Amino acid sequence: AYHHYVPSVVQHVIARNEFYTAYTPYQPEISQGTLQAIFEYQTMICELTGMDVSNTSHYDGASAMAEAVIMSVSVSRGRRRKAILAPTIHPEYRETVRTYVQGMDIAIEGGDGPDTSIEALLEQVDDQTACLIVQNPDFLGRIVDLAGVAEAVHERGALLAVACHPIALGMLKPPGAYDADIALGEGQPLGIPLNYGGPYLGFFACKEAYVRRMAGRLAGQTVDNRGNVGYVLTLSTREQHIRRERATSNICTNQGLMALAAAAYLAALGKCGLQQVARICYHRAHYTARAIDALAAYQVDLSRPFFNEFVVRCPAPVSEINERLLHEYGIMGGFDLGRVYPEMENQMLLCVTEMNDAGQIDDLVQALEEVAS
Repeated sequence: AYHHYVPSVVQHVIARNEFYTAYTPYQPEISQGTLQAIFEYQTMICELTGMDVSNTSHYDGASAMAEAVIMSVSVSRGRRRKAILAPTIHPEYRETVRTYVQGMDIAIEGGDGPDTSIEALLEQVDDQTACLIVQNPDFLGRIVDLAGVAEAVHERGALLAVACHPIALGMLKPPGAYDADIALGEGQPLGIPLNYGGPYLGFFACKEAYVRRMAGRLAGQTVDNRGNVGYVLTLSTREQHIRRERATSNICTNQGLMALAAAAYLAALGKCGLQQVARICYHRAHYTARAIDALAAYQVDLSRPFFNEFVVRCPAPVSEINERLLHEYGIMGGFDLGRVYPEMENQMLLCVTEMNDAGQIDDLVQALEEVAS
């Protein structure tokens, strides 16, 4: 989860009692406002990711990734039952995927080393692979070059799914531009504040060819018998609506209220506003990384491109540094990467957003220097 500025209009919209629910309405004759809001959300997600179609959302980014695995197996009609997950995907996403597919006879592979290359992952794709999933930027903040990856995956008959950061898409090439089949991610940065772990939002989009294999629901635009524009649930491929054996998922309730927040946020910022937020995050993160790397006791790898997160090699255990930062300076330190990658002991992951001004960044750099002395 990330600390981003939330325009006041977002809270104003989602606090209205007409919208104050987390569920998709089933009676279009009394729910046109909510259905239109969902339709607009889907449209914006498609524009953001460069994909053909978006569903009404999932619980969070992790569950969206799990549904991508299940959907990929469904696209192969069950003949391919292996998914390859890049080890630089968020560790909790990978854990959630493994939990989801228990008992489904789906193998989850890809390794655990953070330095595994895209080429090494492609070598694992074979005629039993349903999909390859990568994250861009990855969990370590690095921007991944995915040129030609979709072509290589498709040559082996598999799908390519990309987990992406929605704010980063204000700068980076969207998944649809390099022929990804599925785009997914955590929508929390889109107008949803930090709130003790939730509720959050999982966005999910894919190529039109796979829309009937997509979990969740899809709101569409139509006309009534008088020629007036209206909005309805176009597809609802879940157990409650169709026969169980034909359902694409049995866990696919969407986060309607959070999707509304994301739609309000994107509408308030607009295309130029989102690009501006992305640029501010990028430049402030790079300013921070250069300043920390200039400290004698710390190292930052500046040779690889990154968006707004980066890895810092520390002179002491990260837990000790974070404890001192918090108690002596009132600063929350970075994530201890040794918790999920044993080979990255004494390395922390730092994130910078538009909410971190130059004064706060300079305070952090000074505190890190003093902690190391």
